[in-house]
Amino acid sequence: MSAAAVGRAPGTTLIILAKAPVPGRVKTRLTPPYTPQEAARIAEASLADTLDAALATPVGRRVLVLDGEPGPWLPPGIEVLPQCAGGLDERIAAAFAACSGPALLIGMDTPQVSPALLAPALADPRPGEAWFGPAEDGGFWALGLTDPDPALLLGVPMSVAETGRVQRQRLSDAGLAVRELAWLRDVDTAGDARLVAELAPHGRFARALDVSHPGRPGRPAASRPAAIGASAARTTRPSPIPHAPNAQPMAVGPTPNAQPVAVGPTPNAQPVAVGPTPNAQPVAVEAAPNEEPLAPAPIAGHPAPGAVSAQGEPLTPGPRAW
Repeated sequence: MSAAAVGRAPGTTLIILAKAPVPGRVKTRLTPPYTPQEAARIAEASLADTLDAALATPVGRRVLVLDGEPGPWLPPGIEVLPQCAGGLDERIAAAFAACSGPALLIGMDTPQVSPALLAPALADPRPGEAWFGPAEDGGFWALGLTDPDPALLLGVPMSVAETGRVQRQRLSDAGLAVRELAWLRDVDTAGDARLVAELAPHGRFARALDVSHPGRPGRPAASRPAAIGASAARTTRPSPIPHAPNAQPMAVGPTPNAQPVAVGPTPNAQPVAVGPTPNAQPVAVEAAPNEEPLAPAPIAGHPAPGAVSAQGEPLTPGPRAW
């Protein structure tokens, strides 16, 4: 979006509240999986992307309210003011107090910010109006005040789940018409970093994330190989053969002009003689010791062979009944 499309706010101050990217003092919730040095490099990249967006946004003044010392990451065209001591609510209130006229404050935790996202709060500042940029973690990523008043910030609990709700209620209770900017995700954890990098894959932040830990949580999706879809991985089944309409059954019969095949002896085949096995020894079968020959058992109703009657007459067996 061009500067003309965004709209000009020559009297508006754009405040960037930030912390110098020093290892161990910044983005500590990224450790682990990142080392303090890697977390500092990621924070520096996030701040650099934010400052680039600030430079591309047409405002009257750009002020970096910094906790720490500026480094080579600071581009020209940005004023630097030191942060005051105290809690986050006090530091934000002091940053607004340093401005005369309308001011819009953002942080360094939303490297996906752009002039287009800031445009609604800068297009036409009106008295009695406030702009509120809600963050997905319950806080806020942007706050715009036409008439900056530190009392609107002091005492608001910061960095907790209800920060955004309490701050917005404070604005409403002061009689301000609260306008809302787009919802954005702050970078607090490695999971946040990955999701934000996917939204802005070509910025310094996404590159720093990828260089710090390729393949670990936080790597932008654009630099990872695409997964094979379920349809490609699925085994293909053969298509069934459709039934042809009006198909006629096929009769199976003898093949026309088929010639019978004569089966005869194999030419030059030699007969195989079957004879006794050479050197085979006969096997003698002997009766077991003390084994008595078995006499045939008599059949019921018939005399045994050699049986005689009581008068001494031989008994003749009769016919068997089967």
